Amino acid sequence: MPDRLNQIYTRSGDKGTTALANGTRVSKTAHRIEVLGTVDELNSCIGVMIASLERTQELIPIFTTVQHQLFDLGGEIAIADKSYTVIEQSEIEYLEGNIDRLNQQLPPLKEFILPGGPMAACHTHLARSICRRAERHITTLLLDKNEFVNPHSAAYLNRLSDLLFVASRIIVLRQGGKEVLWQPRDHR
Repeated sequence: MPDRLNQIYTRSGDKGTTALANGTRVSKTAHRIEVLGTVDELNSCIGVMIASLERTQELIPIFTTVQHQLFDLGGEIAIADKSYTVIEQSEIEYLEGNIDRLNQQLPPLKEFILPGGPMAACHTHLARSICRRAERHITTLLLDKNEFVNPHSAAYLNRLSDLLFVASRIIVLRQGGKEVLWQPRDHR
């Protein structure tokens, strides 16, 4: 395989623009770049989450696959071309299958859960909230008639946030912690 990056810095972005993978230069404040940055942030946060997993080793291969899928999703966003899509229904079904399998191992949810518990669960909740932001940003692109976004990518992020929520509960269960349940103001 040839080297992908021979030079790390190019100076071409010093004046506030960056290049998409298709060669088009856009402002670094363009919404597409915001989506790319948020997906990258999400992928980084999932890396931290994976590094913090102890007694939940079963989640490592799931979220390692997710990291690769997120990189593919970023590629779609960066190429910005209807002829290039990678995220398909099968990636969404991968997430749904894991959600269903993991959720069967959990007690029924009777109250809202606050982000908390063991450190790995906290990292997972943080990844979930970043994922929701990525979903909001990609939805803005999806609704823009002048932009192209693979609709499967938006659905993928929606399911990924659900998987992260279920994973946070699994982590608490496996690590012997206790979920932090929301208490309404009049019950505290």
